[in-house]
Amino acid sequence: MKKRRIGSWCILGGLLAFFLGMLAAWGVGVYNDSEQYIAMHIHREPLYPLFLAFFRVLFGEGYLTVVAAAQNILTAVGIWVFSEYIGKRFKLRLWEELVVVLLQIVPHLMTRYVSALHIFLENSVMSEALCIPLFHFFLYFLLRMLFEHRRRDQVLSLLFAFLLSMTRGQMMTTILVWMVAVLLQSIVQMLWQGKAERNSLTTATRPGGRRSFLKKAGRLACPVAAVILVFGLRSLTVHVYNYAVTGYFMGNTYGQVNTLTNVIYACDREDGSVFEEGSLEREFFERFYDEADALGANYKYGGDTFRERAEHLEQHHDLLKFQVLESGLSVYYFGLGKVDYYQQSSMSDEMAGRMLKKLLPACFGQWLYDYILLCTYGAVRSVAVVHPLINQIALLLYAGAAGLALWQTVIFKKSDAACTMGIALLFIAANVCATSLTIMCLSRYMIYGFSIFYTAGFLLLREWMQTAGITKFMDTKKRR
Repeated sequence: MKKRRIGSWCILGGLLAFFLGMLAAWGVGVYNDSEQYIAMHIHREPLYPLFLAFFRVLFGEGYLTVVAAAQNILTAVGIWVFSEYIGKRFKLRLWEELVVVLLQIVPHLMTRYVSALHIFLENSVMSEALCIPLFHFFLYFLLRMLFEHRRRDQVLSLLFAFLLSMTRGQMMTTILVWMVAVLLQSIVQMLWQGKAERNSLTTATRPGGRRSFLKKAGRLACPVAAVILVFGLRSLTVHVYNYAVTGYFMGNTYGQVNTLTNVIYACDREDGSVFEEGSLEREFFERFYDEADALGANYKYGGDTFRERAEHLEQHHDLLKFQVLESGLSVYYFGLGKVDYYQQSSMSDEMAGRMLKKLLPACFGQWLYDYILLCTYGAVRSVAVVHPLINQIALLLYAGAAGLALWQTVIFKKSDAACTMGIALLFIAANVCATSLTIMCLSRYMIYGFSIFYTAGFLLLREWMQTAGITKFMDTKKRR
């Protein structure tokens, strides 16, 4: 026990040394999006701007260095808490727990040395720097909830899902992952309980069918109701925050403009016929299409191969969004006079929403093809880097992970390693599909799924090797 405690503190010390060392080596990173967080911009979710404001009030001019230090410390602690729990739950030896720790660090090194941006996220003034430690705590409580069936962990995992959604909009998927996990857990428990009751009770003593049905329905309805309440609370909190900052009781804007970008990319000129001749929507569409066509920001310039089309879309998304849609909408609405930025932003988002409703059905086939392209690249980036050779390997990894998890579930009936992989695959799917709806799946958007996927894969392989008798290196007497 004493050796384990010493090893645990050494791991925490090593993590702190690594992350704070990276801060000392590379310094604070301020990027294009950073100013929006600092200025509490209407496009950004509240939690990270408030996080920055808290340190700004306490430390004044040099607060960004303190922010970066806090982000690195939080990440180190998050990795430590998660890895320690995995180590204890799966009875890992010290070197095995170190493998889990290293798997949590790898994505940080990838974004620094492999991705196009070459940034160390925890040093940056970007919301991802806060999302990463929050995500570790979310996973910690979610897995505890699934493995130990404790109501406290159920509440805390939902709380961290809410905090994640208040940091980045894409992380609203964690709320849905929580709901699916709770529902599946409840269904499995009810099936086992029903089987036990059928085996132990006589027909005369079995509980009434209607009462039992209502109880089960209520149990399934509770997590759905909780999620609806959390989404409602999130919306209200964002509105109140924006009212306090801007004086307007409104949600975050720009989501519809983001989504419209990929729809315009998928359109043909004749798709504009869905709008009435002479309408403002028709005028906007024709302007957007002509400017996009001049820039080559349309699917017909994307090439012939899957790779060429995916890369063309990713390269032209921001160009189309900023130089065409945002520029055109802002010029028009500011030109009306007596319109401030927040009103313009709201009106632009409303117009984009109206155009979406009519345009998407007209170009749905091409848009769906493009969406699948983005999802495929997002799935690859969740576990690897995009490369012609690696892409196929990544998809094989998914197939292998799902197959092994299913096999272990059949063998054991209840496998914690398979459950962990199920959560990893569920989150990756939700994150990829949600992100691809509005933007392209950059590495920093997909970073969250990497560590949990490979951690679950390591645990699955370890469990399989034990059951297959392939190795003796995990003798239970030598486990932690």
